[in-house]
Amino acid sequence: MQIPIESTRSTAFAAPERSAWSLPRFPRRRPGGLGSLHAVDVRIGVTQAPRELSIELDDDADRDDLKARIEAALAGTSDVLWVTDKRGKDIGVPAAKLAYVELGSADGDRRIGFGG
Repeated sequence: MQIPIESTRSTAFAAPERSAWSLPRFPRRRPGGLGSLHAVDVRIGVTQAPRELSIELDDDADRDDLKARIEAALAGTSDVLWVTDKRGKDIGVPAAKLAYVELGSADGDRRIGFGG
């Protein structure tokens, strides 16, 4: 006598059925949304501070303009370096406290794991 497969399953641990109105548990990332990999990453070292500032800019940020503002702050022609991140927050760092500024892409040289 063969027992049907459906009758051997336990319904006590079955996943609840999802209705058409329920939201997915983990939303998918859309291209160009918050999971975008085309942003510009700026790291600013501040003297007398134990941590660096890591700021992610939009991909439409003008790198040449940002470089010019960084050079002006390091040269002493401007007192404050102002940078706007991808969420619209303005971040100001006094030019006298700048230790270093690293400008690169967010997905550029970051590697995880072994090997190169």
